[in-house]
Amino acid sequence: MKPAAFYFILRMMIPVIFAISTIAVADESRQFPGFSTHPYGDEQVVSFNYFPEIQVHINVAATTDFDPQKPVGLALFALPNGNSIEQTVGKIVQPEDDWHFGIQHIGAQTRFLRQQIDDYNLVVVYLAVNQKSWPMWKSQHSDYAEIVKSLVEHLISYFRDYDPFVILTGHSGGGRFIFSVLDAYPEIPTFVRRICFLDSNYGYEDSYGDQIIQWLNASDINCLSVLAYNDSIALYNGKPFVSATGGTWYRSKMMQRYLSNTFEFSTKEDDDFIRHKALDGRIQILLKKNPGREIFHTVQVEKNGFIHTMLSGTATENAGYEYYGDRVYDDWIQPDALEYPNFQIPLRSPAAPGGSQFMESLKPLSRDEKQMAILNELRKGNLPYFLRNLKTLEMTTEDANGNMHHVKYCVMPDYLAIGSDSNYCRIPVTPAVAQLVANQFGATLPTRKLVDHIYREAEIKIAPVTYTPVERQNETIEKFVLHNSAIEQQRIEAGGSPGQLIAGHKKDVVLSNKIVDPARPNHVVIYGWHKLDGIRIQPLTNIHIDWYVDYSHGARLIDSEIFVDGEKTTVQAVLQDQVLYKLLSDEDAPMPQTSYLPENATKSQ
Repeated sequence: MKPAAFYFILRMMIPVIFAISTIAVADESRQFPGFSTHPYGDEQVVSFNYFPEIQVHINVAATTDFDPQKPVGLALFALPNGNSIEQTVGKIVQPEDDWHFGIQHIGAQTRFLRQQIDDYNLVVVYLAVNQKSWPMWKSQHSDYAEIVKSLVEHLISYFRDYDPFVILTGHSGGGRFIFSVLDAYPEIPTFVRRICFLDSNYGYEDSYGDQIIQWLNASDINCLSVLAYNDSIALYNGKPFVSATGGTWYRSKMMQRYLSNTFEFSTKEDDDFIRHKALDGRIQILLKKNPGREIFHTVQVEKNGFIHTMLSGTATENAGYEYYGDRVYDDWIQPDALEYPNFQIPLRSPAAPGGSQFMESLKPLSRDEKQMAILNELRKGNLPYFLRNLKTLEMTTEDANGNMHHVKYCVMPDYLAIGSDSNYCRIPVTPAVAQLVANQFGATLPTRKLVDHIYREAEIKIAPVTYTPVERQNETIEKFVLHNSAIEQQRIEAGGSPGQLIAGHKKDVVLSNKIVDPARPNHVVIYGWHKLDGIRIQPLTNIHIDWYVDYSHGARLIDSEIFVDGEKTTVQAVLQDQVLYKLLSDEDAPMPQTSYLPENATKSQ
């Protein structure tokens, strides 16, 4: 049995051994907030959407394997065109599976790499976009460089306690992400230590050459690794599919020519490859010949390509593997596909402001500026981690025909708040802000019926704290903070802890057919604020214009994916159904509009 296979059998089948082993005693400092445990190998994983239209999945070693005394190497792997994160991670391919699951296996190659790398903790960050094409995403966002810079620095900040550095890597169209990072900075940042193009440097122009040269000269640990094949003569259905100058074969040669003006290359050529190397292997440009005019686009990755680009120029280059040889990671391929959750909140940066600091920063801003600042903070994941641990609620209720159904849904334990677990403030928001945040997180707002159900099921019920209206004081930041402090005092007196399902302390912004009331267009619908006797103070109303916000308003999000009689569906689909809408709504008709925004205001907008 191969060592890799034995290692996983040992970890999966005999956990008690590890429980008593001093090697495997989990240090709390190695468990990262916001991450869950992957069922295969106990890796720490988290998935979330980053505004706009970017999907992120992070894989960290198991708590028993992560060494807090070593730095973190963040491999930002930008996905190829047309592939999902689940497919890029890979799995053992079954006959019924999509072939994309078997062409990259970055998950398995990562596990192999972690056995080879001993000077840092390898963290792989899979980066995808809704368009499944980084070049298309870039073309649709004129501020792409600013967005990419924000994302990279956000990811680095999360691991700031572990001296993080970045590896830019990607396959196919993922190379456009790498060039976007280069576009974002006048000089390649010092935190970038390795750039890997896995048949992905289509976007190379000599305008990037000096930037790369300066970066390579800046540190003797910086490495550039490029894989390409002769795609200029490759045929698909008997015809060429790239231009003579548009493929990676041409662009890689172009890159090598430019770099050779500064660096002295050694070139070795055989029947299969042209291998250009410089700076003692810190620069490697490997070109696969193609006399049969075949397509090797994904084969380069599959045949240990990711492994080689990560190890080239190091002491472990070619240790236990051969680029374009037999796959060495088969024993590390997980049996099942990665489960990519619907409800996702970005990781909170340790550098993000706490609740009190953020609320203070809002005071000098205008009404609209306040809401925009709140939106930006929520979109970046500056929420307490306890809000991410959704509560699962169940009820048996009837549809419009009187037939009974079992409904299971997941809800935030409390209302939207900004800050850390120890320093947060519940934040009233407009319905537009609430909807945009919900869309990004894969969530929705509750209905009146669900608000009542949440109250009944709440672990902690507290009495509403009210303030007499004096001019517009109830709309001020000072009143928001005062109300939050009063709620916290009640929670503590009730013996409650953050993360328990709590209710009674806010009016909910809700979904309702009143959203489209022609007599009150562009209004917010609110409901709730239950007293301890269960009677709500606020009936369902759309009396307020949609920009109005006061201290009593709260937005509590629900995972938009729910289960009806064990079958997965969505809140929106049920509310729009002529019969099933009654499961989630106590109104008299289905809801043709289940959002405060137009239907095209998707997760990414």
